[in-house]
Amino acid sequence: MAGHSKWANIQHRKGRQDEKRGKVWTRITREIIVAARQGGGDLAMNPRLRLAIDKAKAANMPADNIKRNVDKATGNLDGVTYEEIRYEGYGIGGVAVIVDCMTDNRVRTVADVRHAFSKHGGNLGTEGSVAFQFKHVGQFLFAPGASEDKIMEVALEAGAEDVLTHEDGSIEVLSAPADFETVKNALEGAGLKAEMAEVTMRAENNIELTGDDAARMQKLLDVLEDLDDVQDVFHNAELN
Repeated sequence: MAGHSKWANIQHRKGRQDEKRGKVWTRITREIIVAARQGGGDLAMNPRLRLAIDKAKAANMPADNIKRNVDKATGNLDGVTYEEIRYEGYGIGGVAVIVDCMTDNRVRTVADVRHAFSKHGGNLGTEGSVAFQFKHVGQFLFAPGASEDKIMEVALEAGAEDVLTHEDGSIEVLSAPADFETVKNALEGAGLKAEMAEVTMRAENNIELTGDDAARMQKLLDVLEDLDDVQDVFHNAELN
């Protein structure tokens, strides 16, 4: 048993993301372009691109948009070149924060990220300053009431690394990033649909914040997530 408010925090995060749907297509577009440029446009040979296109379909992006972005990345159309950059820093109460960006202007991006941290009570750190507090994993989260025995049986058989049952009744399945698709397909094939399934940076230990500290931390996260070049923000705060 672990994480007394895992489900509440995940739902809160998902709700905040849903409020920002205007940026979703932009972020997915960049992910498709980078994935296709790095691994090619063949879905069978490029798991990162498959995952990006799954996200695009889930966000109701038209097939023509998806194809155009793949073509752009693989040289069939002219397009902007994006590079991936990761920034690390600290939020309220020593909370660890990772900010993943895709940008065509590194100078602009670092200035925007640094400003967001400094203006809202955080500090931009150096490379490696907080990344050790996270693990790169495939993560599946099931709502309280899901069948623990069935999830555990299917997930472990498919190669998942761990199945955690939290105090709030939610169930979390963890896999190696390379096994994400295999585990996802096995779970869905068994009729087990996770509320959230993604490859993410998962915090090893969380810091609980309440009241004003939680509100200030949420403001910092909102500002970072609203930056045009930011793709993902990971942190180890439990906001109550």
